[in-house]
Amino acid sequence: MHNLLMLLQEPSAAAALNNNALLGAGIGMGLAIIGAGLGIGRIGGQAVEAIARQPEAAGDIRAAMILTAALVEGATLAALVFALLFKLA
Repeated sequence: MHNLLMLLQEPSAAAALNNNALLGAGIGMGLAIIGAGLGIGRIGGQAVEAIARQPEAAGDIRAAMILTAALVEGATLAALVFALLFKLA
């Protein structure tokens, strides 16, 4: 019974909240990286298909692909920063 009361005291509750924060941050960062990988892979695949259909528009397609990939990377970086900030808070 004494050990059960020790587990329910305040310091261990703070440690449990910290562990939950670390778990949530890890899951959030993992999902952000997976989403970015899928998004950039799809962007690249669709761009290659579009260039194969219309080789004369390769420059415009490439520019649009790079811009879109940069936006996905930016959103991913923001998600990672927010996950790290929530972990530290």
